[in-house]
Amino acid sequence: MQWIQLLISGIAQGCIYGLIALGFVLIYKATETVNFAQGDLMMLGAFVAFVCMASFNMPFWLATVLAVVALLGFAMLLERVVIRPILGQPQFSIVMVTFGIGYVLRGLITMVPAIGTETHVLAVPYKDQVIRMGDLVMNMAQLVVIGATAVLCAGLFVMFRYSKLGIAMQASSQNQLAAYYMGIPVKRLNGLVWGLAAAVAAIAGILLAPITFVHANMGLIGLKAFPAAVVGGFGSLPGAIVGGLVIGVVESFSGFYLPDGFKDIAPYIVVLIMLMVKPYGLFGEKLRKKV
Repeated sequence: MQWIQLLISGIAQGCIYGLIALGFVLIYKATETVNFAQGDLMMLGAFVAFVCMASFNMPFWLATVLAVVALLGFAMLLERVVIRPILGQPQFSIVMVTFGIGYVLRGLITMVPAIGTETHVLAVPYKDQVIRMGDLVMNMAQLVVIGATAVLCAGLFVMFRYSKLGIAMQASSQNQLAAYYMGIPVKRLNGLVWGLAAAVAAIAGILLAPITFVHANMGLIGLKAFPAAVVGGFGSLPGAIVGGLVIGVVESFSGFYLPDGFKDIAPYIVVLIMLMVKPYGLFGEKLRKKV
């Protein structure tokens, strides 16, 4: 039964990686920009939910909705004020700006009174609950992560497949210039993509909070979500989830069966192997450029 519990734990952690990786992929497909502040947006979403519950006594579901809406609006504003003016500049410049955004967010959170650098508990309704099936003991928080990720992925699939907004986002990601000539408001869509990525990150932060608590550095988990996006294929939304699951399961088993320290480097070893075997990722498209 031990391996089943390790598998469930790895899948739950992989779902978190996958949700953050979804944000990486969404923004990259829309603007060809890698947003390394994605993990810190996740942290910010968890803190918004925590403040809503701890300071304003809001129920969990209402705090979750407000956190998602707040992050969606914040990321759209961030894209409009900070990112959009520098689009077209060298990619290195944009990447460094996203790193800077992450550091600023972490710094601002630590400056907030009563939050600082302390570790906080998000009082979710299912905290510390377990389900027992014979010798198998499953943490409810992990099952909620898996279930919520499945529902969210289904919702995103329906949106991108059947809604006008989703189809417009797909068209814009394929060719922004052609989409613009077809009357699609590309700039506005880019802002919506940033908002959607941040909203998904907020959900990931709220799901992760009962497992690792809420603290200013919880966003550093984004550095493990990035390998998930690479493994799945950086242009593939399903690949982001699959890559997250691969990283999560490998990390879970390596942390149990291998010596100390292997758990932390396992995601990067998987990335190195993937780059050697299949450089475009599991679901990535092979692109060739004619010279």
